[in-house]
Amino acid sequence: MHASDDGPHGHHHEHDHSELSDTALRVRALESVLVEKGYVEPDALDAIIETYETRIGPRNGARVVAKAWADPAFRDGLRRDATAAIASLGFGGRQGEHMVAVENTPEEHNLVVCTLCSCYPWPVLGLPPVWYKSAAYRSRAVIDPRGVLADFGVTLPEGTRLRVWDSTAEIRYLVLPMRPAGTEGWSEEALADLVTRDSMIGTGLARAPGGVAA
Repeated sequence: MHASDDGPHGHHHEHDHSELSDTALRVRALESVLVEKGYVEPDALDAIIETYETRIGPRNGARVVAKAWADPAFRDGLRRDATAAIASLGFGGRQGEHMVAVENTPEEHNLVVCTLCSCYPWPVLGLPPVWYKSAAYRSRAVIDPRGVLADFGVTLPEGTRLRVWDSTAEIRYLVLPMRPAGTEGWSEEALADLVTRDSMIGTGLARAPGGVAA
């Protein structure tokens, strides 16, 4: 099992462990050239990337979570075989070949990290955020997960168990956050608006229903 309970652990990756892949380095070099020649505004580029990281990409995962909240049969299927359940909604492919869903409960909270590189379920979460790939997050998420959650503004009850799941080249994880109270009868579309990217990594919680129309 690639998981730890408030403590360090290890795993095996069969791919490059460098901070940036060859492709990422080429993209960064191209970006620098385009900015230097005035073809691209850095602020505009940052805004586009931020949109894909936090809104467009994670929308697929939000739909998976919302359906699991609203449809008990789908939820059971997601627990048994997340890869197949997610594929049934049309999401899958490279970087999401084998998915495992881990469910948050009042007794247990799950946090996902990739300690050796930055494995990430692109089909359901889009582009990985910069902090997910940082050495600081990758090390502290294992050594001090509660401290990391506090940095993200998440304070769990003292009795809540915290499990850290280490992604690998073979397995990617999706956190199923707890459904907010007061959302009974909401449509899947409305529920999806409560699901954030961070809540599907475990560094955040689902949004409260206040201010979101059902």
